[in-house]
Amino acid sequence: MHLSNSSKAELEEDIQATGRLYEHEPEPQEHVNVGTGPTNKVYKKQYFWYTITAFSILHVGAVYGIYIVATRGYWTTIIFGILLGLASGLGITAGAHRLWCHRSYNAKFPLRLLLAFLNTVAVQNNIYTWSRDHRTHHRFSETDADPYNAKRGFFFSHIGWLVTSKHPEVTRKGQTIDCSDLLEDPLVYYQRKYYFWLAAFCSFIFPAITPWKLWGEDLWVAFWFCSVTRCTFVLNGTFLVNSAAHLWGTKPYDKNTVGMEQPIVGALALGEGWHNYHHVFPWDYKTSELPWYRLNLTTMFIDAAAYLGQAYDLKTVDPKVVEQRVKRTGDGSHFKWGDEPERLEKEQQRLEQQQQSDTYPTSIDSKLLKDE
Repeated sequence: MHLSNSSKAELEEDIQATGRLYEHEPEPQEHVNVGTGPTNKVYKKQYFWYTITAFSILHVGAVYGIYIVATRGYWTTIIFGILLGLASGLGITAGAHRLWCHRSYNAKFPLRLLLAFLNTVAVQNNIYTWSRDHRTHHRFSETDADPYNAKRGFFFSHIGWLVTSKHPEVTRKGQTIDCSDLLEDPLVYYQRKYYFWLAAFCSFIFPAITPWKLWGEDLWVAFWFCSVTRCTFVLNGTFLVNSAAHLWGTKPYDKNTVGMEQPIVGALALGEGWHNYHHVFPWDYKTSELPWYRLNLTTMFIDAAAYLGQAYDLKTVDPKVVEQRVKRTGDGSHFKWGDEPERLEKEQQRLEQQQQSDTYPTSIDSKLLKDE
């Protein structure tokens, strides 16, 4: 849906952004965001029972897939399923998230084609829709306009937002987010156009027939483990970024903004768990500043692609800018500058005490008494 400039301006009149998308945008005022908390009674919800049924089958099937591959499958099938799960996760993290949604780096056609394929294997909606929802999330984090508002609880932000109708504000204010750049990429355009058939083949048929054809795995075993179990684990790894990384953790970069540093999610979501940093600096292709690729497989992948000449224009944040932000708005938990606010406060107290001592002596020099 395209809006005229006047219509867009009217929608923006009552919008108070809680985050930004790109480095050139003005930063929202530094204060606790305007999220409205639970909104269960604000609008009439419609439950999508076909989606609820599909997710139920996936999660029960994932348990069955683990059982059947453990009792009847080949080790090669287990290894293939795990590697395909990691690879398809990169289609979300390095692809839909860091490349297309945040434009944190550029990629040549071969890499974009690979990431679009892996993204389809992950079956988390088409790149356009995924990126549109995520941009809306960043702009209006933890407000009624946030598609997966964490203030509505863990379950809603994890999976509930997919099985119920959107809050009207998500649709209304989401129309102010410019996503025209996404469809300029033919891969995004055609993936969106033929997504149902592409997803059916890439996510469920291809993972099952590959072990069956290459090393003679039972097709039934291959389907339940490599298609269903693999898909379910990757889905929940991504969902944890929306839920756990918004509810539990530390805020070393900005104690007032949303998103938290969550190492467990960082491991499970291939480096997407450093969420406080990401919401403060969403254009950084690393989504963290931690050295040595610590729990950040996606950054390692992008760096490898850059080394091979497939990724370029990798955006980062000046360390001085990060340091200044940590010292100004962090909660004191930063691994390098975490104690800086506390140290400065103690130094100020010491100087004040010294000044009071110099102005108002609290003791009499013993030499003065002897002279008398």
